[in-house]
Amino acid sequence: MIQKRMIKRFAAAALAAGLCLGVAACGSKAESSSVSGSGAAASSSVTEAAAPADVTGAAASSSAADAAELADGTYDADFTTDSKMFHVNEAMDGKGKLTVRDGVMTIHISLASENIVNLFEGTAEDAQKEGAKLLEPTTDTVKYDDGTTEEVYGFDVPVPALDQEFDLALVGTKGKWYSHKVRVSNPTPAEDQAAG
Repeated sequence: MIQKRMIKRFAAAALAAGLCLGVAACGSKAESSSVSGSGAAASSSVTEAAAPADVTGAAASSSAADAAELADGTYDADFTTDSKMFHVNEAMDGKGKLTVRDGVMTIHISLASENIVNLFEGTAEDAQKEGAKLLEPTTDTVKYDDGTTEEVYGFDVPVPALDQEFDLALVGTKGKWYSHKVRVSNPTPAEDQAAG
């Protein structure tokens, strides 16, 4: 099991090195947040994030309808992307912590490393405009099935609507922005909320 984990980490490191050369790069630390998870049973400390400033029209009404269906609280939810290079950490089993508070949805995701230094809800082009509000990373500690832990970056991402793709751009330390499509779906009450 440990040898398998070491092989996976070596492959991930080699992949990250290639990513640093051609796509994105390693970053610096900002806020701190603790996240532990083993497989599907992952927990996180989620900080409150502002609602997206540019959500209007159908997306805003969809978000309000989605949030109205979900009571205020914390949920485990699937976070999927259009890229194999941009995804939640394997310890999180493809999930993030969705928080619904006063009709506003935010998902906390723990990424695979510290290579992505900022996110932006929108396109890469819009992220580079003056006044763009970037999402800052937290430092999360993830726990793998074999008991090892690792510090990675996490982000609190505003969710305009469930089960619908939305734009999320990312940047590494080399300063190149990339546009991605992401989706948040299948919210289920978080273990701590379901037990209470």
